[in-house]
Amino acid sequence: MTGLASDTAMVMAAGMGKRMRPLTASQPKPLVRVAGKPLIDHTLDRLGEAGIAKAVVNVHYLADSLEAHLAEREAPAVTISDERAELLETGGGMVKAKELLPDPFFCLNSDNIWLDGPQNAFADLSQRWDPAIMDALLLVVPHARALNFSGAGDFYLDPKGRVSRRRADRIAPFIYTGIQIVSHRLLRDSMIEKFSTNILWNRALEEGRLYGLPFTGTWFEVGTPQAIRPTEDALQRG
Repeated sequence: MTGLASDTAMVMAAGMGKRMRPLTASQPKPLVRVAGKPLIDHTLDRLGEAGIAKAVVNVHYLADSLEAHLAEREAPAVTISDERAELLETGGGMVKAKELLPDPFFCLNSDNIWLDGPQNAFADLSQRWDPAIMDALLLVVPHARALNFSGAGDFYLDPKGRVSRRRADRIAPFIYTGIQIVSHRLLRDSMIEKFSTNILWNRALEEGRLYGLPFTGTWFEVGTPQAIRPTEDALQRG
């Protein structure tokens, strides 16, 4: 691990994939194929290319098929966090997997597709990471670099990079990519139960310890079947 804040990433892969129906009627969303390979392989391949040696993947919906697919991978080395008994959402999923994760760790969604800028996203995040002042560092992207995205955005950044949430009836300039660095401090005092990471972010926001880093590459929103073809066309163009 050279120059990276962590050698481990948690990959969120337990969700029901409702927005991707009907493609997820008989397979978990991470196994939906885009540009010739499953979504989760796009994510894991980028982790491997960046030098991240370990991935902790949580599973719930159609978990057997996802586990069988992951068992065939060699790099990064995959450990399963089993949520078959109860889907814990993003916050609860991280807390359940905490003992498998170093401090800090990368966390990202299993359906992320992106093209890096001058250097890879994990190197960018690592260079900016400062555990003395941050509980989490979110990779955010401006609208112009977010393909297939049509929402109002998520966050503002102040001159120091601290995050604030989009105000009602306004457009926010930055969209959360689903990629972040997380400190164990963000997870403190949390139980293994169903809850969103937004709960943890809100506390960090109040303490001035939630930061964002603008992404210099291109990020693709791949949440619905209709987004697959435009994403494939853009990837083919490079």
